[in-house]
Amino acid sequence: MFSSEFNGSKLEIKAMEEKMPSYVVTPLGAKVNRILIAGILTEKENRGTEEEPMWTCRVQDPAGNFYVNAGRFQPEASAALSSLPSPCMVAAVGKVRTFHREDGSMSVSVRPERVMEIDEAAYRGWILEAAKSTWTRLKNMKRACMNPDSNKESLMAMGVSPAEAEGIAYVLDNDATPDSAIYLKAIQNALRRLLPDEEIDFGFPDEFGDDMPRSAPSEPSSKGSGKADWEDAVLRLLEELDVDGKGAPRDELERRAESMGISSVDLEEISNSLMDKGLVYEPNLRYLKRI
Repeated sequence: MFSSEFNGSKLEIKAMEEKMPSYVVTPLGAKVNRILIAGILTEKENRGTEEEPMWTCRVQDPAGNFYVNAGRFQPEASAALSSLPSPCMVAAVGKVRTFHREDGSMSVSVRPERVMEIDEAAYRGWILEAAKSTWTRLKNMKRACMNPDSNKESLMAMGVSPAEAEGIAYVLDNDATPDSAIYLKAIQNALRRLLPDEEIDFGFPDEFGDDMPRSAPSEPSSKGSGKADWEDAVLRLLEELDVDGKGAPRDELERRAESMGISSVDLEEISNSLMDKGLVYEPNLRYLKRI
């Protein structure tokens, strides 16, 4: 699943017996105990020592960021993180961890058991599977919301798996109806990452069909050509302004882009497009860096 769905989790199903698993329940009803993530390792920091490391990392996917923490009880993952360059494409499998704040809110992170560097083909495969599974959950949640009497049994009768039916019913009983726009946006970003030469822009339909939205190939246009030229120009600026290896300062990037006829609004759109394609990332909010 994408980071936006994972990070939006606010519910848990606690184990009733010892040695039974507990689950985080995502807004679309997925029950998650372990998770497979993939993305670009954009940040890593050892907040421990060499003898007892505690790695905190950020892994960026088309929908946002996963937050990953590994310490001495995850020796294989810690060893991998110590040697991996940043940025690079990675995949990780691990346990879900939750943190409860004093105000009652909850945040989630991944405690990895294994981390490995992957290639573009593997990352694209993960993106595709995440998009397909997100669409399925979104469609099933939509069907459940249309019936005020939906429960686990009625959802299973519609062909939803028992685990997902339980998760959806739990969300409907304990949380607000999820905002479908968040997850449609994640799928749209994923398709843009997979099909960079296509104009991927579907709306937020009231009714969902059985298949994911697909974009028909668009006719070449001067606008599309101009966008590609602007992206190339911004990539060149990022290289030119990255004088210390930290990335290009956003304020200077915006000033230089404006002198080239690229407005701040257009620059933001171009930056998001380049991040969706995995060509740039944000080391922090004040910098943008080319990969």
